[in-house]
Amino acid sequence: MKVFYGAGHEQFAPSLLLRHAQLAERAGFDGVFCSDHLQPWWEPGESGHAWPWLGAVGASTQRVQLGTAVTPAVARYHPVLVAQGFATLEELFPGRVFLGVGSGESLNESPLGFDWPDGEVQLGMMDEALGMIRSLWRGETLDGEGRYFSTKNAKLHTLPAHVPPLYVSAFHEEAARVAAKHGDGLWTLGDPEIAETVIGAYRDAGGAGEIILQALASWAESDEQALEGARVWKGAQPPEYYVDDWHDPREMYRHGERTLTDDEYREKAIISADPGVHLERLRALVELGATTIAVMNCSGADPEGAIEMYAERVLPSLRA
Repeated sequence: MKVFYGAGHEQFAPSLLLRHAQLAERAGFDGVFCSDHLQPWWEPGESGHAWPWLGAVGASTQRVQLGTAVTPAVARYHPVLVAQGFATLEELFPGRVFLGVGSGESLNESPLGFDWPDGEVQLGMMDEALGMIRSLWRGETLDGEGRYFSTKNAKLHTLPAHVPPLYVSAFHEEAARVAAKHGDGLWTLGDPEIAETVIGAYRDAGGAGEIILQALASWAESDEQALEGARVWKGAQPPEYYVDDWHDPREMYRHGERTLTDDEYREKAIISADPGVHLERLRALVELGATTIAVMNCSGADPEGAIEMYAERVLPSLRA
C-alpha cells in the first residue's frame, strides 16, 4: 500500500508547497499530488499553477511519484494539451509521473467565459477527453470534430518510453464506469457513504486498477488549532460545488460555513492533535479497499509539523 502526500495550491504559495513536497519525500511518503485550480475555494487564498510546480518537484526530489488530483479537460485545458503536458513530465521523470483526471468544477472553468454545463455534459466531456488522451499517448493523430472537442492533425511529437498511469476521479456510479473504461485506477473520497458505492460500480464495470482514497487532514498542537488551521477548507465541502455553477470563492466559503457545522466537518476530515486519530481514520480507508491513500495536508496552523508527525507517528504504524 502506498501513501501520497497532498499539496493544496489553494492554501499555500507554490514556493512553500515545494518545500513541503521535499519534506514529504524525506518523511517517507510514496508520492506527491497537488490540486489543479485556477481559483481557490475561498478568498483570500492562493492559486499556483500545478504543471510548472510539478516540474519543480520532480527536479528537486529523487523518488516520489508526482501528479495531479485532479486535472480537468474542459475549457482551461484542451485534451491535447493535457496529453502533451503529462507526456513531457513523464519523459523528464521516467516512471514517476501519473495523471489524475476529473470532470472539473465551474470554479475553475467559468472565469474563462465558459458556460458551465449540466452533469451529463460534464461526464460526456470527460469520457471524450480521456479517449483522446489515450489515443495521443499511443502516437495516433487526431483529426476531426468530436462531440465536444475538435482537432486538426493533432499529434504528440515527443512521447515518453512508457505512458504514465491515468487515474480517473469519480464521486458517483456513472463516473466510476468511465474510470473503468479509460483509467488505470479510481480516485475518490474516503467517505464510506461515497466510496463503497463508487468502488463497487468501478469493479462491476471491469475496473481492475488502483483504488486511491483521499482524505483531508489537519494536525496542530491542539484540536482547536487543527480545526482553525483547516477551517478554510469548509469552502470545498458542499457536494453541489462539483456539479452546479458555483464560481465565486467568497460565496462558496460563506455557503460552506453556513451549511456545515464544525462537528460535521470533523466527520468529513481528519482534524486532530492526536496522531492516533489520524492513524485510525487512515486504517479505515484501507478497510474500504484503498491500495493508495492520498492525504491532503490542510494543516494551516503547522504544515511542516504535520509532516514531521506523520513521519514519526503515523506512516510507520500504518505500514506495519
